[in-house]
Amino acid sequence: MHKIIESKIIAPDINRIVIEAPEIAKRRQAGQFVVLRLNEEGERIPLTIADSDPAAGTITLVVQGVGNSTRKLNELLPGEYIQDVLGPLGKPSIIEQLGTVVVIGGGVGTGVAFPTAKALKQAGNYTIGIIGARSKNLLVLEEEMTAICDQCFATTDDGSYGFHGFVTQKLQALIDQGTKIDAVLAVGPLMMMKAVAELTRLYEIPTTVSLNPIMIDGMGMCGGCRATVDNKTVFVCVDGPEFDAHKVDFDTLNRRNKAYLMQEKKALESDDHKCKIGLH
Repeated sequence: MHKIIESKIIAPDINRIVIEAPEIAKRRQAGQFVVLRLNEEGERIPLTIADSDPAAGTITLVVQGVGNSTRKLNELLPGEYIQDVLGPLGKPSIIEQLGTVVVIGGGVGTGVAFPTAKALKQAGNYTIGIIGARSKNLLVLEEEMTAICDQCFATTDDGSYGFHGFVTQKLQALIDQGTKIDAVLAVGPLMMMKAVAELTRLYEIPTTVSLNPIMIDGMGMCGGCRATVDNKTVFVCVDGPEFDAHKVDFDTLNRRNKAYLMQEKKALESDDHKCKIGLH
C-alpha cells in the first residue's frame, strides 16, 4: 500500500499527486514511469514519474483524469492509499551534453517532459522550454519549467496567454530567428509530436519523443504497447518510452490508441450512472 501525501488540482481534470514509494524514489531516473493499481479490482495505469524526493521517499505524478481509473485516482485524498505502485519501469532518458536543447510539452505532456528537461539542464545543456495548451487554464508546470530552463515560452491555441499558436509555430519562430538547436524533445498528444517531428525533419534536428500507448503489464509480456519504429515492432514499455521521432509510425500508433475508446466511454457512463443513483 502506498500513501498519498498530496493531491493538488493544477488544471481542470489534472492533479499533481505525491505518493509514498521510497524504493522507487531512490532508483528512478528521468524518463521512467510506474504502473499503479488503485485497488485489487483496478486496472493498471502507466504514469511517468514527474519528480522524486529520495530523502522523503516520495514520487510525484501528474495525472489527467481522462478515463474511469485516472478520474478515480484524482478523487483520492491525502491520507488515502493506492494498492500497488510498480517501478521504475522503462529505459531512462539518454542525458548527454548536446548544446542547446528545446524541450516541448503539450498539455499534460509537460509533466512527462519536465524531469528530462531538468536532467538535461543539470548535464550542462542550454535548455529552452516550450509548453502549450488549448488555453491558459490548461497550462501545467509553467513555474517549474521556467525555474529549470534557460528560457521558457508558453503557447496557447486560443491566444489567452503567451504566444498565440501551436508549439510547432513557436519552434519555427525560434528557428527563423536563427536559434541554433542541437536537439529537441517533444512530449504530448500523438499528433502534436508528429507535427514536431515533421518540422524538425526539414532542418535535420535530432528529435526524441516519449510515447504513451495502451499499456497493461509494463514489462513487455502483453504486447499491448507495441508500436512501429524504423519499420520494426517495439514494445514501448521495455524498449522505450523514448524513441527517435523521425522513425516513429505515428499514424498506426494513433489508430491503436483509439481501439478501446468505446469501451472506455461505456465504463465512464456506467460509473456516472452509479454515482447518480447513489445521490438519490
